[in-house]
Amino acid sequence: MKLNELTDNPGATKDRIRVGRGIGCGKGKTGGRGVKGQKARSGVAIKGFEGGQMPLHMRLPKRGFNNPLRLDFVHINLDRVQDAIDAGKLSAKDVIDAEALIASGALRRERDGVRLLARGALKAPLKFKVAGASEAAVKAVEAAGGSVEITIQKKDRLAGDGKRAVRRRAAQAKRESRLPKSA
Repeated sequence: MKLNELTDNPGATKDRIRVGRGIGCGKGKTGGRGVKGQKARSGVAIKGFEGGQMPLHMRLPKRGFNNPLRLDFVHINLDRVQDAIDAGKLSAKDVIDAEALIASGALRRERDGVRLLARGALKAPLKFKVAGASEAAVKAVEAAGGSVEITIQKKDRLAGDGKRAVRRRAAQAKRESRLPKSA
């Protein structure tokens, strides 16, 4: 067999319908485009055009906000960490951080940090060093005799010396001055 002898199975391919070739083909005259007008021509782009009226998508209010500074954490549960320890891929004596979890195969990537979640239980006291952790996860680790060190702290909204921070501090002081003083 040669390359020029290769063919598809009989009936596997159909010929393209040749439109506009007379009434005998069933797709003659208008070629399946209906009748006359702009939409019968090629290059039509009028989806969403409402004859000059303000389109619906512009009449509706804008909603939501995508924060470009949002941190994207990778989540891992306690049962996944315990499975890696049971399989011998992680050592319970070492500090468990993002690099150790990636090396063990429990995680694929770090992104902006690792966040520890509480599903599952631990059998041994472990030391975690992660970007974030849920309250339940911290309690579960401490109940097993371990500890959690969180590396990324929430930003203080009143910190800094920019215009916004100065205004926030002033507003905070004003609110506190209005509160009744309790002795």
